[in-house]
Amino acid sequence: MPPASSSAGTPPRPDPAASPAPRASDPADVLEQSVQGSRRLSNLLVASAVSAGGAGFLLTSLSSRLGIDLLPIGHPASLAWVPQGLVMGAYGVAALLLALYLWSVISIDVGAGANRFDRSSGTATISRRGFRSLISFELPLREIQAVKVDVRDGLNPRRRLALRVQGRRDLPLTRVGEPLPLAELEQSGAELARFLKVPLEGV
Repeated sequence: MPPASSSAGTPPRPDPAASPAPRASDPADVLEQSVQGSRRLSNLLVASAVSAGGAGFLLTSLSSRLGIDLLPIGHPASLAWVPQGLVMGAYGVAALLLALYLWSVISIDVGAGANRFDRSSGTATISRRGFRSLISFELPLREIQAVKVDVRDGLNPRRRLALRVQGRRDLPLTRVGEPLPLAELEQSGAELARFLKVPLEGV
């Protein structure tokens, strides 16, 4: 009787040509900062005010044209269609188009994203949500020279956090349109500078 083969109980040998599985990043080597987009309370209030104003102008124009008061206040039906009613209608259409744009920006949440810094891979990934797609940008950490806190007061105040990059323009990291509180800005900048081990400028 032939001897039984011993290969049945031998575990399969690993293929030396197979590539090793990618090593997961250590959580201590990753810093991720979320960025708020256009879905903010201030933008919601502005969009609501523009919508209400546009609807009011349009109803005033229709009241002037039809001779019927479509608004609960005032007496817009007494206005002459030309030129008062016609101008009111133009204002109303323009305001409603602007409101449509504002609500679209808010619903898409344009500008929202994250700043991800990974020391294990040596890359920084800056991602933002656009109108049609997600915009992503990668940058080697070795090109980052400093973290800048940019503060400017006046009629057009600006408070932002940016990266000073070798051979490039400053790369902004914070949201656009609404200045951050100074204490929050300085805390985020100091945390990022410590993580990247680069100087903190502007404080």
